[in-house]
Amino acid sequence: MSRENLVLKVKPEWCKGCNICVHFCPTNVLELDEDNKIVIARPDDCIKCGLCELRCPDFAIYLEGDENEDEK
Repeated sequence: MSRENLVLKVKPEWCKGCNICVHFCPTNVLELDEDNKIVIARPDDCIKCGLCELRCPDFAIYLEGDENEDEK
């Protein structure tokens, strides 16, 4: 699967608001909301590098295959 077929997803209920993913994101895609939970503020800017997923200690953010993509 190529990186362009990946989608950034979050599980806010798993997020403890440590802000690690926000600081490691090279394109400033992520923010914490008023409840200190991660949100994807600028999804179109995501380069799908996976640094957020790699650094998240709670597995609250991850890249996953696009469910809407047709099987080839």
